[in-house]
Amino acid sequence: MARVAVEHRGDVASLATPSWESVRDEILSIADIGPTAPGHFLFSSRQVSLDPEIRDYARASFLPERPILDAAVELGRRIKTDFVYEIGATTASTTPSMSFALRRGVCQDFAHIMIAGMRGLGLPAAYVSGYLRTSHSPERPRLEGSDAMHAWVNLWCGSEIGWVGLDPTNAIAAGNDHVVLAIGRDYADVAPVDGVILASGGQHIDVAVSVLPV
Repeated sequence: MARVAVEHRGDVASLATPSWESVRDEILSIADIGPTAPGHFLFSSRQVSLDPEIRDYARASFLPERPILDAAVELGRRIKTDFVYEIGATTASTTPSMSFALRRGVCQDFAHIMIAGMRGLGLPAAYVSGYLRTSHSPERPRLEGSDAMHAWVNLWCGSEIGWVGLDPTNAIAAGNDHVVLAIGRDYADVAPVDGVILASGGQHIDVAVSVLPV
């Protein structure tokens, strides 16, 4: 058992963000190379390639001079609408191009697709691994990805706004229900379990997580 304090910014829908083109151009003048510097999250990585089809899919939301956050929120909603959440349809090694073609997957796949699309447009996007609050109330809808590891996206919205979390699996902004565990370029950077097992027979891991407010 662990107790975690979570604090996120307020309603991101009210943030007045610059156009996505100005954010794309601003990144060229950023000299920061710290761990959260946007330049680290701009290029292809081990599990996120810059797929032209995914880039073109994202471009439909990133219209000329549109505020970057407005465009990204719409892209997340489109992913929620156009893709089917199906456990078992993909694996931890499924590439964004494969899950994009399948039009199905889980939170890891949807985060990778969103990241690939925005990086393809020249925008810094990071992969966030963590947990979702577990809902036991009939009045509170259960979010996809709760009761297990979850993944969402951090988008850099310029130096004044900084990083904003977006959850394409549920088409919502990351808020107090989202508990951040690690941030990387993709799943390979922040996999919760990694290594090699040498043994006879097969292996299967079952994981269950409950995240409750106190």
